[in-house]
Amino acid sequence: MSNAMLNDTQSQPAVREIQIRDALQEAMTEEMLRDDRVFLIGEEVGGYNGAYKCSKGMLDQFGPKRVIDAPIAENGFAAMGIGAAMAGLRPIVEFMTFNFSLCAIDQIINTAAKARLMSAGAISCPIVFRGAGGAAFQLGAQHANSFEQFYAYTPGLIVLAPATPHDMKGLLKSAIRDENPVVFFESELTYGLRGPVPEGEYLVPIGKADIKRAGSDVTLITWSKNLFLTLEVAEELAQEGISAEVIDLLTLRPLDREAVLNSVAKTHRCVIVQEQHEVASYGAWLATMITSSIFDELDAPVQVISSLEAPMPYSKALEVVILPSKARVVQAVRDICS
Repeated sequence: MSNAMLNDTQSQPAVREIQIRDALQEAMTEEMLRDDRVFLIGEEVGGYNGAYKCSKGMLDQFGPKRVIDAPIAENGFAAMGIGAAMAGLRPIVEFMTFNFSLCAIDQIINTAAKARLMSAGAISCPIVFRGAGGAAFQLGAQHANSFEQFYAYTPGLIVLAPATPHDMKGLLKSAIRDENPVVFFESELTYGLRGPVPEGEYLVPIGKADIKRAGSDVTLITWSKNLFLTLEVAEELAQEGISAEVIDLLTLRPLDREAVLNSVAKTHRCVIVQEQHEVASYGAWLATMITSSIFDELDAPVQVISSLEAPMPYSKALEVVILPSKARVVQAVRDICS
């Protein structure tokens, strides 16, 4: 190996494979060490190390004034976080699941999102609301909703929905440093998923999508844990001679329109994969945006694969039917490519 190659290798940060829960814990820990205004509040984040062990060891490291176990009162502790942010701190508010964020939706949408506008810029609200969103295994209808569209609908909020350990850590660090309120979606089903994460300092930029797989025949657009389903679809399609480009949005608001439109203009076909119900969904809006922006580039209508229009059943067999499946996405691509 030449000296130049050796020096280049030595300059690169070491990369480990760690779980998503550990990537999130590292992001919060690093930011709390960097900035003493950052603190974590939520249900079971302290003594229990987090419902999904995302804050493991943080109470011992930072103490109960910066890792705060809150009562089961989302409206209350979300409001406490918002007040603290307005007073100059940088809170991270953890919801055990975003299904419970409905109890605090007035605080998030009517207070946090609108503070800067209604104060003519005098008040900032640098706060991160994070936790698990979407369905997990057999949790029933009240614990299986995808609420990305609720928050992406709201001007004043930044909405993030990464999937991989690398993106989870880098985006959470960017979110904590941002001056705006951020809603950060995770997934109960992927906290144990492992992936490469650099040891050194890095940030993933807000507002930039990522092409996870290049292709030429069809664009597959997704976010959050459906990225892994979509990558499986792309692999299966490749066996049929169909080259699929997979775009991971990462940020839902503000959307990276340039990346989306450039990809669809290249492939001329698009399938959007989301866990939400299609009616009034983010995917439905995205399909409209693409169609109205580059209609002449499309060789087929934009397709949206969503959860079926029914509350999530508890039955494991029926749960699979409701959620987007590889078979449904593959068939949609075949239809528009035929």
